Amino acid sequence: MPRAADKYVLDTNLFVDAFREPAENAALQRFHQYFAPFEYLSAVVIQELRSGTHSARDLRKLERHVLGPFIRRNRVLTPSLRAWQASGDVLARLARSEGLSVRELSKTFGNDALLATSCWDTGMTLVTRNTRDFKRIQSVLRFRFVAPWPVAEG
Repeated sequence: MPRAADKYVLDTNLFVDAFREPAENAALQRFHQYFAPFEYLSAVVIQELRSGTHSARDLRKLERHVLGPFIRRNRVLTPSLRAWQASGDVLARLARSEGLSVRELSKTFGNDALLATSCWDTGMTLVTRNTRDFKRIQSVLRFRFVAPWPVAEG
């Protein structure tokens, strides 16, 4: 089992992969089985998942099977003012260090910065398959992330 202090936030890509691939869904279900008491859903991920629905039926299924359990258990991580401010700082620092304009950074990368700063702000660990972008963010912000899937100890 994870230590009591460990709390995890899952990135959008893990849910999308689970929706598309049975093996990924099985991996996500195993994670839920072992880590549910330590698992949170980010409001950023909720926005991304909801924006990807194609019909009212898809949205109802998403709400019932994915979002609802986190919302009912008050396990939603909503970015604080501190996280919003830090995400702007992260984007500005990366743009300067990479010789870019902030406008050249994608909206999804902005969401990733907000997700990272939310984890940083709360001390939670992000679980993601998108290690490339989060390593980039980690070059200017110290936060924890792991590639799927953390191992349950014990």
